[in-house]
Amino acid sequence: MSTMFQTSRQTKTVKLTDLIAPSFYSLHRDVAANSHTFYKLAGGRGSCKSSFAGTETPLGIMRDAAAGKFTNALVLRRYGVDLKDSVYTQLLWAIDKLGVSHLWRASLSPLRLTYKPTGQQILFRGADDPMKVKSIKVPRGYIKYLWFEELDEFEGPEKIRSIQQSVLRGGEKFTVFYSFNPPRSQRSWVNDPTAFSEPGMVEHHSTYLTVPQKWLGNEFIIEAEHLKAVNPDAYRHEYLGIPTGTGGEVFTNVKIRRITDAEINMVPRRRFGIDWGFAVDPFCFAACGYDRKKRRLLIYDEVYKVGLTNFAAAKQVKQHGGQGKDIVCDSAEPKSIAEVRGYGLRVRGAKKGPDSVDYGIHWLQGLDEIIIDDKRCPNAAREFIGYELERDANGNFKAGYPDKNNHAIDAVRYAMEDDMKNVRVV
Repeated sequence: MSTMFQTSRQTKTVKLTDLIAPSFYSLHRDVAANSHTFYKLAGGRGSCKSSFAGTETPLGIMRDAAAGKFTNALVLRRYGVDLKDSVYTQLLWAIDKLGVSHLWRASLSPLRLTYKPTGQQILFRGADDPMKVKSIKVPRGYIKYLWFEELDEFEGPEKIRSIQQSVLRGGEKFTVFYSFNPPRSQRSWVNDPTAFSEPGMVEHHSTYLTVPQKWLGNEFIIEAEHLKAVNPDAYRHEYLGIPTGTGGEVFTNVKIRRITDAEINMVPRRRFGIDWGFAVDPFCFAACGYDRKKRRLLIYDEVYKVGLTNFAAAKQVKQHGGQGKDIVCDSAEPKSIAEVRGYGLRVRGAKKGPDSVDYGIHWLQGLDEIIIDDKRCPNAAREFIGYELERDANGNFKAGYPDKNNHAIDAVRYAMEDDMKNVRVV
């Protein structure tokens, strides 16, 4: 695999197999064709994801220059102090390997790489100085390439969106790279598909196993194999880039996938629950399908909103299949139950007891599968994936389940109340 680009004096041919690992070949062709905008690059140690983004950025600028297009790039880390010894050095490596160091001018104050034939630039910023990101300008053209390195270090998806809204302007095509080693906890926003996604985003996962061993060296391989032998979980997380959990996850039986209408129509039992929410807490209605023989629960629809009046809530519940159905509600709000009953919903209060929360969660934990459609039910998916035990000041798990970020979980507990009866939880 090779590529060509025009310099001011000659056509340069580069053998990209010397820079890009095999697992990225098809992705390189996708980037070169401007097929997608967003590329989420996850992977473990030595997977060459940063090398890929660091190569594609200057390569894309030179390719655009050869086509008469004036594009620029912005590379970000969470903290500006980390830029020089990471992404800046990575890009200098890529430029050297491309054999075009003589065509690029490197500046340290400020950090900047300039393509000499045209003046196109690669700029560097830390997200800890939002004003410098918001006010960023290029002398000519627009910023086409945006690279977030160590994505998991950023505060969250809101910060990413804010930066993109400030930067991705004035052009027809953009290319955005997000590179990171997945954090251990599935609760992290970068691991949660319901918390962070973009339209048509390409998700790519790589490991050192797809990288030529001579690139990594024998010592790297020896260390990886040693960790695999003595601590398989740490190996899976660090070298394979798999979120292995913190040990505090409450629901380890959750699967996130699409649920078809056919599946919903075939499910033996339909169950519905409501958690009222208080003040700033959301009202939550959950629609579930339960197969007792297969011990499988489907969560396929939800209403999840803050500030709904009981009238508006009842209307939305009807629109989401609750009309004429038996709905079990949080019994702490008898006035709300009476009011929505007057709006035509068939509702009753849940039978709570001193151990009802623990019992309900244990029952849900004991199911073989809790399948959640994150497109239909993004909030239920987020809550079930992210529900973890809390730790005390010494790092030990606290007794009991946290009473926060669990509105959909509570609605599902109420919905399944009848199926929990007379079931012994071991």
